[in-house]
Amino acid sequence: MAGMAAAGGVHGFPAVLTSFVGRAGPVREVAGLLGECRLVMVTGPGGVGKTRLAGEVARQVAGRFADGVWLVELAPVGDPALVPAVVAAALGVREQPGVPAAEALAGVLARLQLLLVLDNCEHVIGAAAELCGGLLAAADDVQVVATSREPLRVAGEAVYRLEPLTLPGPDERAGGSEAVALFTDRARRAGARFAVEEQAAPAVARLVARLDGMPLAIELAAARVEALGVAPLLDRIDDRFTLLEAGDRLAAGRQRSLAAAVEWSYRLLDERERRVFRAVSVFPGPFTLEGAEAVAGAGSGPAVLHLVDCSLLVPPRAGPDGRSRYVMLETLRAYGAGLLAGAGEGDAVAAALAGYALRVAEDAMAGLTAGTGEVAAARWLDAEDATMRQVLDWAMGHDAAVEHDAALVHDAAVAPRLAAALAWWWQLRGRLAGQVPLLRATVDHAAAGSDAWCIGHTWLGQASLDSADPAGALRHFTAVRDAIGDRGPSPLLARCLSGRSATLLGMGRIAEAIDDARRSLALARDGDYPVAEALALAVLGLVACVAGDRAGAVQLARQAEQITAGRHGPTARVCGHILTTVLIAADDLAAAERVCAAGLAGARDAGDLWSLGNLLEKMVVLDLNAGRYQDAAAHLREGLQTALRTGARARQLDDLDCCGYLCAMTGRCAEAVTVWAAVVVLQGREGFSVPSHPDLPEGWFQRQEPLREARRALGPDRARAAGERGKAMSLATAAEYALMLTAASPQPPAAAPGTEALSPRERELVTLVARGHTDAQIAGQLYISARTVSSHLDRIRDKTGCRRRADLTRFALSAGLV
Repeated sequence: MAGMAAAGGVHGFPAVLTSFVGRAGPVREVAGLLGECRLVMVTGPGGVGKTRLAGEVARQVAGRFADGVWLVELAPVGDPALVPAVVAAALGVREQPGVPAAEALAGVLARLQLLLVLDNCEHVIGAAAELCGGLLAAADDVQVVATSREPLRVAGEAVYRLEPLTLPGPDERAGGSEAVALFTDRARRAGARFAVEEQAAPAVARLVARLDGMPLAIELAAARVEALGVAPLLDRIDDRFTLLEAGDRLAAGRQRSLAAAVEWSYRLLDERERRVFRAVSVFPGPFTLEGAEAVAGAGSGPAVLHLVDCSLLVPPRAGPDGRSRYVMLETLRAYGAGLLAGAGEGDAVAAALAGYALRVAEDAMAGLTAGTGEVAAARWLDAEDATMRQVLDWAMGHDAAVEHDAALVHDAAVAPRLAAALAWWWQLRGRLAGQVPLLRATVDHAAAGSDAWCIGHTWLGQASLDSADPAGALRHFTAVRDAIGDRGPSPLLARCLSGRSATLLGMGRIAEAIDDARRSLALARDGDYPVAEALALAVLGLVACVAGDRAGAVQLARQAEQITAGRHGPTARVCGHILTTVLIAADDLAAAERVCAAGLAGARDAGDLWSLGNLLEKMVVLDLNAGRYQDAAAHLREGLQTALRTGARARQLDDLDCCGYLCAMTGRCAEAVTVWAAVVVLQGREGFSVPSHPDLPEGWFQRQEPLREARRALGPDRARAAGERGKAMSLATAAEYALMLTAASPQPPAAAPGTEALSPRERELVTLVARGHTDAQIAGQLYISARTVSSHLDRIRDKTGCRRRADLTRFALSAGLV
């Protein structure tokens, strides 16, 4: 969610490639509804233009929202249970072990002021309704625009039914209507010489009327003007509409018209093009030409290009990986899926898609682990995320469309192999912990002792180690070790033994840790596995450091660094983190800083959140030791913001503890006492252990001595007041306080301007917001309505300029209201 650092703007919306024709009234009306209601649902039949309208409204109102407007496309989501996770991923909210995605998302959004646009909700309507209800209750400054063919039926929802484009009146030949304007614009794009000439005007008027003013149908028809002409086009459409006479007579007329338009456009294709259309409808999101050929057969490229010409595919745009990617609109994709099933091709195409996904994932994994193409490989998987999710779902037998088909047999090897290939990427993007249940399930699908089984258990061991579950990690690593046995040199066994060594080290079993690390090193050297060798040397260095041999530790870690020189993968950053650790222990702080800075740069470039958190902690320690307090504040602020965005509450508490040291070292005694008082109370309230930072200067361990000095400098009364202030803070309030303290200057913040302009009731409201209360909770406490609370807060925002609740919290903290 790094993009949220920028105020306002629109995020996740595709580039606008065509002009927006008509709809001025609906845009104005939906924007007006957003001024009155927090949830606006735009409904209407498929193809009426709901998505495009939502995008135009978003661009118009973006300035109202301090954290901008964010689009989440739900069309690719096959399982309603995944809706919260997909929304969280789109906003950069990371999975947290044991925390439901909806809860993590609500915790992050409660601090922000933004508009969330949920597009294409109809097939997951229940899950979307539940998510919206929860978010609106938990995040008072979040508003939602959703599009669907039916309302969410959530309390407070304002439903706006989008009608088709206006049509020519009975006395008009062609001009003066939105439908004709759209047809003219799109036809002119298809052929630059097109114009509604006098003799063609009646035909155009009848054409758009026969299409009931449906934008998608009009665009499909306009794409054929250059090839057929207006009059022949009208004749063909009239013929094709007779196909609906035997269709569902209870369906709405506009829906029948859209179906006829799509059917007509599909029938104009030759047989090969139809087969390609059916095959590529299997993609849940953007796809490349290579992907199309993988599911539709070699040589499908020309047919794909023709589908673009016929407006059956969106023209290609560059994806996150820079590759040109095509998109099939959701309505057309659903139509194609029906044709695919009717032709009996569904299983074969799904299997072809699975094979393609597996090849992509394994090729990308090779790039990630080699360390020479890490960024490109990670972005490739970013772009293929929707496809990977769908294939994993299919391979596990959970696809909603086929789960009741007993005759369907999936390749049992696909799921574990695909999960094993994606695990590196999951860790890189901070998603490994959230994927543990899926990883466990795929391991159960694999043959015991197979490569996929061993890789899966190795990653489960890593996830357990990251979650402070050494017993679980040891169990997984040991299972892999025993399964591989004495098969000979194995890079997987070498890596597994390094993980087992690190686990044993954390459990205090140093002798066993040394044995495993040495065996890992021997296996890596025998098999000539340089990445595994570097990791084994780094772990041996860490063991030596704990055992007291600091010079030997540095030597071993340096050898690992030499092997990974020129490589920029995750293993290189793990080795860099370990080298930083042993260099600090050896009091070579200058060298430690060089290594840590290089690792941080690489982590940011690769989007490696796992390494970023580890390295930022080391950099804060180095900054504090060197007396670079502004740098320490900046790194601490970055770490805390990352923890808040991902919902990592233990990391937040650890960062708060660092903030206490920073305040104590910069002479801000009251702030240090306040922060540490909050840490101690929150430690008990949240169930965390008290953090400690033994890398800080001698005599500062466990904060007792600096805390005593701060209290002595303040005197009993001021120290008591500062402590009481911290004890009253929630975790969210304390985090905002730390962000305020770690702003551009580490000096105490000045009193916030504008406090005197607030009434006593307004100051009370700001105080309650700063303590983490929702509008509903404030209303209950003050015996007023939630709407009254909202009105008061709007006036407070106007007076103070604070748009977000986080801004109001910092305002209250600066003014001493909390």
